[in-house]
Amino acid sequence: MESKLFIYVALAADVGIAMTKFIAAAFTGSSAMISEGVHSVIDCINQILLLFGIKKSKKKPDAQRPFGYGRELYFWSFVVSLLLFSVGGCISFYEGILRIKSQTLTKDENWNYIVLAIAFVFTAISMVVTYKKFNKQRGDLSIWQAITKSKDPSVFIVLLGDFGDLAGLIVAFLGIYLGHLFHNAYYDGGASILIGVFLIIISLLLVRESRSLLMGESVGKKTLTAIIKITEADMDIVKVKRQFSTYLAPEEVVLQMMVVFKKNLNTTEITDAVKRIRENIQLNFPHIKQIFIEPD
Repeated sequence: MESKLFIYVALAADVGIAMTKFIAAAFTGSSAMISEGVHSVIDCINQILLLFGIKKSKKKPDAQRPFGYGRELYFWSFVVSLLLFSVGGCISFYEGILRIKSQTLTKDENWNYIVLAIAFVFTAISMVVTYKKFNKQRGDLSIWQAITKSKDPSVFIVLLGDFGDLAGLIVAFLGIYLGHLFHNAYYDGGASILIGVFLIIISLLLVRESRSLLMGESVGKKTLTAIIKITEADMDIVKVKRQFSTYLAPEEVVLQMMVVFKKNLNTTEITDAVKRIRENIQLNFPHIKQIFIEPD
């Protein structure tokens, strides 16, 4: 439950925010507010799909999936990135074009300001909770490096979603305010278009990262170097010739190594060496769940 707390916080915030945004849009007719409401609904669906993906990924291996269901999370993260953010961006863009064509100003902008303020507070709370989780994962990496190297897409999807929300709220506020200040509907419509463009950019980034994880990523060079060092330190190993690894889930890696054993070892000694190496590797890197060691 604790590991998914940031998603539940984001879901609760987005449900409340979406409701208030649509209520305000109904009273004011603001296209920027409609865009923000659609964005919040999409965020709600995002969280639900991520929770579903996490649940599916925890299913135990069976005859059909002997390596487990870990990549369910990567698949659903890819769906969220590809469809939902893109749909949200396209809807916002379309709403902005309609507003510019109709040249209709919003009514009673105070409704919008109140809702935007409430949404900003709740989104900020969600972002703080998610950012704390993100900070624990990234360690000494920069934010950009942590996003591109992270193996847990649920965290950076929610984080970038919250960031997009905050940026969208600011843009929506400026569009509504400037529209009434200058009595020009172009500002409100332009805000919706800008929100749409921003969502599409975020979508493309998330699609790229989710696709990479879905196709399979190797463990980092630092980890591989440490694994090879542990293996070659064994008294029965000459050297590691080749190694292959891939993430099946954020905390589940499959590792295969082709190694050169010392000469004149019998079957029992080789079997003992393999067992010993596996235990040493998993002691230092518990997320490497399955290790296959073969003589080269």
